[in-house]
Amino acid sequence: MVNLTINDQQVQVENNTTLLQAAEKLGISIPTFCYDERLAGHGACRICVVEVKGARALQTACTAPAAEGMVVETHSPDVIAARREILRLMLENHPLDCLTCEKSGKCKLQDYCYEYDIKEGGYNGKKKNYPIDDSNPFFYLDRNKCIMCGKCIRVDNELQCSGAINFNDRGFETHIGVPYERDFEQSTCVSCGNCVSICPVGALMPKHPEKFRTWELSKVQTTCSYCGVGCQMELLVKGNKVVGVEPVNAEPNNGLLCVKGKFGYKFIDHPDRLKTPYIRKDGKLVEATWDEAYQLIADKIEETKGKYGPDALGGFSSARCTNEENYLFQKLFRAVIGTNNVDHCARL
Repeated sequence: MVNLTINDQQVQVENNTTLLQAAEKLGISIPTFCYDERLAGHGACRICVVEVKGARALQTACTAPAAEGMVVETHSPDVIAARREILRLMLENHPLDCLTCEKSGKCKLQDYCYEYDIKEGGYNGKKKNYPIDDSNPFFYLDRNKCIMCGKCIRVDNELQCSGAINFNDRGFETHIGVPYERDFEQSTCVSCGNCVSICPVGALMPKHPEKFRTWELSKVQTTCSYCGVGCQMELLVKGNKVVGVEPVNAEPNNGLLCVKGKFGYKFIDHPDRLKTPYIRKDGKLVEATWDEAYQLIADKIEETKGKYGPDALGGFSSARCTNEENYLFQKLFRAVIGTNNVDHCARL
């Protein structure tokens, strides 16, 4: 353990803890763009700089390790001046279209510029003018809004492991792209959307079926229904309609989703979707309540088991249920009903 002082507050943390994590333990908020708790500190965006007594220069809090006896200031005049300058440099090449940007209300650059009172870059420098890459069916890339934090690249290469995107060119012309300057659709991108989920600005954005503002949404945490892994996600709901999905940074997916979980939610409102059980009455399928359906299933199981024995019954489960649900399903048939006749739909 090491002891240090942050903003005149004493804190004790484990060895190899960063200054950013130590500050979080005290409830002190430090701005970040490139930081992600699932990745090692990178220090690319520099917005998390803090002042360490005795150091020659400001330190990036996401990479600097806490040390015994350190005295740290997270919002000293020098730190605030540095962050304001960093924001000005970012804003210099950033489109000022916040009124119509879909990311408005959830954009870190917008939030920090408001917090540090930055309205423009002020350098009258050269502007970037890249075409929007909307070749992917699920999201688009607007390089003109990219702040070069590199977060999307690291999540793609280190967590998703697709190796689809990286920095192309050098100097002022550096930009996010795929090999050989192809479109996203021609790359090794698997359309998981994890780069979209973590982009702090409006550079990588999903193609929504309808327009909405962040503050119009409510969030409902649920479990993805596409396979048995049990990924946690939040449904973004406007009114009574699901308009998007965001991953939850919890077990078992730790903030990652596949293309199905991230973008395959439109079946929810499909007109062919069955929303209630159906029971055959007088030769016709009619809507029923869940209680009616469960009672019919139980009655048929008891009737068949009593007349022909338990092996006359079989359980057919779904690969789209969670692993835990399928465990309970086979327990029901093996331990309660008394048969090993259990199979699943993945064989079809």
